[in-house]
Amino acid sequence: MSAEPIATPPGPWCPDPIRQQRADYTLEDLLNLPDDAPRVELVDGVIQVTPSPTLGHQDISLLLAHWLLQHTPGHLRVAQAVGVALNTNTSRQPDVLLRQAEVPSGRSLLRPEDVVLAVEIVSPGTRRTDRFAKPGEYAAAGIPYYWRIEQDPVHLYAYRRGDRLGPAGERQYELISDSAELIELVEPFAIKLPIADITP
Repeated sequence: MSAEPIATPPGPWCPDPIRQQRADYTLEDLLNLPDDAPRVELVDGVIQVTPSPTLGHQDISLLLAHWLLQHTPGHLRVAQAVGVALNTNTSRQPDVLLRQAEVPSGRSLLRPEDVVLAVEIVSPGTRRTDRFAKPGEYAAAGIPYYWRIEQDPVHLYAYRRGDRLGPAGERQYELISDSAELIELVEPFAIKLPIADITP
């Protein structure tokens, strides 16, 4: 009598290593990920699993989203961790974003023209990406405003897409305000944000 092999349940989803080497994942692949897939971003055809955020990161994200919900004009809507298709093989998930109100609520992947403001909250594992890679990608895709929030202490840097060109001829962000106390802006709408309101 021979023993039958014991069936083992499949492990959690992970990207196909061959496709990762070929860097041929597309936005269509992102839309068809299984329900048990972790939070991912697509960068130049390579799927990157994003690390779990810290409680401090999430507290700032929730406080900012709450503040924006109370102050954002009616033509804009607040969203958290929604994918933005920056091009055919790159998609990022800003921690918080402002989108045009007319975008259908059933969408799970936004276009750059749907997004008015992308916000990233910097964590130890995302410093380089949030400070350099993402702002360059967001600006190149045409997203008008970018905010970077540093922790310990909480400090907000607000950028606007300017006329200065980068090495590849793409427009870049320019810093328009930064503070650990109060941010006052006239765009994308009149903002007077006390940093204490988004500090856990």
